[in-house]
Amino acid sequence: MSTKTVALIAHDGKKDDMIAFVQANTNVLRRYNLVATSTTGSRLHEVCDLQIERLLSGPLGGDAQIAAQVAEGLVAAVFFFIDPLGKHPHDPDIQTLMRICNAHNVPLATNPATAAFVISEKAL
Repeated sequence: MSTKTVALIAHDGKKDDMIAFVQANTNVLRRYNLVATSTTGSRLHEVCDLQIERLLSGPLGGDAQIAAQVAEGLVAAVFFFIDPLGKHPHDPDIQTLMRICNAHNVPLATNPATAAFVISEKAL
């Protein structure tokens, strides 16, 4: 049985929340292949002892890369901690990623509470 992949993305205003979430859930997240957008992945690499494949930065196409992996059936869940109050010039890519997750029935957690549930023993 192959290991499932979880994608990790966080807007700048939510990167500290992502770091705290990953630190609190490191033992569970070790069970998964992890992929992240560049900046989120770099920040996580600095503080967490996890192997994380880093793609492009979100604004430079990283969100689209993850959307493509979701569409190909390579990603089991996406944890995208969104800053609902911020403006994001790459919003079309964000919306595409969300649409692809919905179209392919892939869990999409946009906050730590939902992400914690998705990786609980009752979910994935």
